Amino acid sequence: MSIYDELGVKQIINAHATLTRLGGSIMPPEVIAAMQEAAGWFIDLDELQARVGAKLAELTRNEAAYVATGAAAGIVLAAAACVTRNDRALMARLPDTSGMKNEALVFKSHRNGYDHAIRNVGLKIVEVGDGATCAPADLEAAITDRSAVFVWFQGAMSGRGDLPLTQVIDLCAARGVPVIVDAAAQLPPVENLWRFTQMGAACAIFSGGKDLRGPQASGLVVGQKWLIEAMRPIGNPNAGLGRPMKVGKEEMVGLLAAVRRYLSLDHEARCRRDEQVVADWCQTLNRLPGVRAQRSFPNEAGQPLPRCEVILEDGARLTRDALMRALMAGAPAISVAAAGERGIFLNPMTLSDAEVDLVTARLLQLL
Repeated sequence: MSIYDELGVKQIINAHATLTRLGGSIMPPEVIAAMQEAAGWFIDLDELQARVGAKLAELTRNEAAYVATGAAAGIVLAAAACVTRNDRALMARLPDTSGMKNEALVFKSHRNGYDHAIRNVGLKIVEVGDGATCAPADLEAAITDRSAVFVWFQGAMSGRGDLPLTQVIDLCAARGVPVIVDAAAQLPPVENLWRFTQMGAACAIFSGGKDLRGPQASGLVVGQKWLIEAMRPIGNPNAGLGRPMKVGKEEMVGLLAAVRRYLSLDHEARCRRDEQVVADWCQTLNRLPGVRAQRSFPNEAGQPLPRCEVILEDGARLTRDALMRALMAGAPAISVAAAGERGIFLNPMTLSDAEVDLVTARLLQLL
């Protein structure tokens, strides 16, 4: 009996995405082994954070790096660092930012639930653009002597109602405003680990528990040394704004193992495998009455990986909602994403080969 059986928690086959609510990803054996080894010793946590950060920076071609408790915590700490600039007196006052640079610039089209990570610092969000369009003059007009940081959200929401990231970085740099990039789900491609910072972003922030397959309670912040150094006194184990966002020795070492593993993977082979899975799904499911399956690219997070969109037309055995309920009611349950009014998305990136076969068999049984 597994711990999940004991607790009565349903185990799920994830054909949906690397979602926090589904547990992120499945950690590979080398990450679990690293965490287990780290758990067996007492260490100086500040020293470990510095040493792990130095190694992560080397691996990812960055000046510096920091392990946070997830990407959202990374946003909090990075934004706070942009406000305080390593001034201990200012750090002690957070989230009271009165008298400081206390505005964060965000494109209106980028507004989302992770705004809370910015506001936790005590920053006021200033929207740039009208949500549909934006001109360089709009950004220039929004920058004032109160502007502490520009936060760019990379992914499905970027590319609409905004400006190119390179232009944002250049315009902000001319006025001394650092740009932080929330790239939580922007792996693959692996080059993103250094691409945004090589553009000139002060830092880029990734989830440790998504495609990196590290500890879910971890986030990777890579970027310029001044920013990373200004984050350290704010975060655990120091008594700053980030003290509740405790990252342990196990997460630090586990994330390091995950990044090492990720950089060693054959990403082209992984992409070919996912393309083959989607092609096989399309060939198999298109034989069924009332079912139309097609390749969808990129996936929901804007990653350069394919999904299979399965549309249930007139004559299909089940409606979309009935199919999703039936998939989740099985043992094991299968989670998929809704697509429009009548379809689902099947995502191969979170499935083992055996799970691909299981998902295919279940769909054939139900449809």
